[in-house]
Amino acid sequence: MRNNVKVARVKEGLTQQQLADCIGITRQTVSLIEKGKYNPSLKLCLQICYAVNAKLDEIFWVDQEAFYEKDNR
Repeated sequence: MRNNVKVARVKEGLTQQQLADCIGITRQTVSLIEKGKYNPSLKLCLQICYAVNAKLDEIFWVDQEAFYEKDNR
């Protein structure tokens, strides 16, 4: 699923490793989340948002049209 994790992380000046360390996951997991290849739990989504000082809908909201695009099925 698409998300804005990378944009928010870079805006905060964090590397993937720094974000991973902050929330207790691996750098590889951060990479997969940013690529849309791993769907994090709600708890992990919130941890990411807190770490990058963003709201849940700013990072993870996908409008209905984008949700039903071929890539997201």
